[in-house]
Amino acid sequence: MALPSSKPKLPVAVEKPTPYTFDLGHLLAEDPNPVTLDRDNLEQSLAELARDGAQSLINQFLSTCPLNSTAEGVLLTLPAPSTRLPREKPVPQAKPPTKWGRFAAKKGIKPKTREQRRNLAFDEQTGEWQRKWGYKA
Repeated sequence: MALPSSKPKLPVAVEKPTPYTFDLGHLLAEDPNPVTLDRDNLEQSLAELARDGAQSLINQFLSTCPLNSTAEGVLLTLPAPSTRLPREKPVPQAKPPTKWGRFAAKKGIKPKTREQRRNLAFDEQTGEWQRKWGYKA
């Protein structure tokens, strides 16, 4: 019985004229080399380019990040991100206070605290929580 033909294994080390730059906190590998694509085999050349990028990122993880073995499995601790990402949208502007907000600030009215809004109070005589107002108060 003939064995199924297998593809040759690709090398683990990625050789590029200019090395990649990495930001492992964001899982980012940046390739500064110019992209040259073969127009006849576009899909294959894109797949090779993606494979090289992924392989170099994995190599960088395994060589620089600490590995911890736990009962759940092997954990890789990522470093803090070094690239600061911009916000998608600008910081929202502060909304102007409403008429009630201006009145409350002028009179010194503050919103009720969580304890003030609570309808239960502890009755020390019976040792139970009793309602302050409303049904069965």
